[in-house]
Amino acid sequence: MTDEQTLSLDDTLAALRAVGEATRLRLIALLAESELTVKDATAILGQSQPRISRHLKLLAEADLIQRFPEGAWVYYRLADGPEGKLARSLVDRISSEDPVLAADQERFQAIRKAKAEEAAAYFAARALTWDRERSLHVAEADVEAAIRKAIGDRPFQSFLDLGTGTGRLLEVFADQYTTALGIDASHDMLAVARANLAKAGLTNAQVRHGDVYALNVPPRSFDVVTIHQVLHFLEEPARALSEAARALRPGGHLLVVDFAPHELEFLREKHAHRRLGFAHDQMQRWLEALELDLEQVTDLVPDETDNNLTVTLWLARDRRIVTDLPAQNTSREVA
Repeated sequence: MTDEQTLSLDDTLAALRAVGEATRLRLIALLAESELTVKDATAILGQSQPRISRHLKLLAEADLIQRFPEGAWVYYRLADGPEGKLARSLVDRISSEDPVLAADQERFQAIRKAKAEEAAAYFAARALTWDRERSLHVAEADVEAAIRKAIGDRPFQSFLDLGTGTGRLLEVFADQYTTALGIDASHDMLAVARANLAKAGLTNAQVRHGDVYALNVPPRSFDVVTIHQVLHFLEEPARALSEAARALRPGGHLLVVDFAPHELEFLREKHAHRRLGFAHDQMQRWLEALELDLEQVTDLVPDETDNNLTVTLWLARDRRIVTDLPAQNTSREVA
């Protein structure tokens, strides 16, 4: 009998057969470093789209890679299971000086550079809007320091960042998590996040397109979940909190960072804010309804200047006891 981290003889042979072809091994080598689309792989390997798609299909059928649809695109990445680990171990044993793989890598870096330039242009076009909002509260560095302090410095296994934006929190906690996933509804912001993760060399963090109201992640699978400056954009913040709680492992932590109540109506009119902040008691009621214990509340109050915003951090813990027994009911609702 095999456990979830090992493979049977038949599964091992199937994985080796799937990867035992030049193009598929080249694809595995690329996917061991970063996720790719068919368009990316076609440009790097210089082969037709149907041919690349066929190779990717065979690798996916052998559970070596996973596919993640995102609008009109599909992103591919090495699988997290034992098949993916086997593929990564094979890549680790190939010489980095191999001329074929070195040429692939050179073309791959050229594509990365082009995407980074596109992401930078998108970010620059919106910088004035973002700078205006950030000028209303304490410095971003102070907010990040408070976030780190709230979570603490102990390492943890899995991290989920909802509304990840530029992927900044994936970078902030990079020295603590084993794996991380950022989810955002904006394809443009995901392009920025991917460029930032590539620049930082973070291969254990991924970003995905998704809906915070309907997360496509396994329940009870993350040790830490963050929702940083997202809820005020939502019509139904309680629904997003419910989905975040569903993703938490027993004993896991949810950190919500948002604004305290304010009266800056122009943020609603010009910056698409739906809620003008959240009161302590309102957030506590929502969290308690989800069986989360509010452990800490921190207000970051700016200097006394007109139109300044207070940033609040709410840290809550899943009150369920850690157990090896399977979950009986992982759905949660907020009325």
